Amino acid sequence: MKKEEIHWEDWQRILLGNAPLEFMLEVLIRTAIIYFFLLVTLRLMGKRMGGQLTIAELAVMLTLGAIVSVPMQAPDKGLLQGLLVLICALIFQRGLTYFAVKHKKIENLTEGTASMVVKDGVLLVDQLSALKISKEQLLAVLRNQEVYNLGEVKRLYLEACGIFSVFRYTSPKPGLLMAPDTDEGTYAAFDVDETMQSCENCGNTIAANTSNSTCDNCGSTSWTNAIKLKSDESI
Repeated sequence: MKKEEIHWEDWQRILLGNAPLEFMLEVLIRTAIIYFFLLVTLRLMGKRMGGQLTIAELAVMLTLGAIVSVPMQAPDKGLLQGLLVLICALIFQRGLTYFAVKHKKIENLTEGTASMVVKDGVLLVDQLSALKISKEQLLAVLRNQEVYNLGEVKRLYLEACGIFSVFRYTSPKPGLLMAPDTDEGTYAAFDVDETMQSCENCGNTIAANTSNSTCDNCGSTSWTNAIKLKSDESI
């Protein structure tokens, strides 16, 4: 559109564009048809498309959004072009899933792999850094799972689809208290283990008589009292 064709008082152009008013009804019909075929396409792609998405599935979803917008709104574009691209996206996604099932390397490349971020009650700080996850983000996830002592956690995995899987000890060990610093009264709900202390950075728990030592896991020299859960704890 040329600059001289733009007029601020031209509300018909602003609201309807250059298409005639009759095209609004056509947009309604186009949208209904594309929406129906999009639902069918997503249904054929499988249940995973409605859950937590992997990188490959997210790429497909973004592609679908770009596909359906043009045939719904552009008067010079036909519906068949959009429907054809939808079918191509379906074939590509199902084909990629088929090969991922058959070949582990393709699955790892397109879907990603799970990453361990807590092992035996200790944060793997190098892994957190590689995954671009802050310590506070991880602790918030554990608190949301009603985990307050890092010694409760045997393994914590970040799955390929972005969710966290928590495996707990049957009998929790003494470990780092994960309540926020602003909650000053939290310690009252737990027993302090006088014989153990925990690294404030990663939760590595050692004997209390080595207070001046450097943490073997992360290199920190900051230590705090290790806590253990009370049977009648209330937070």
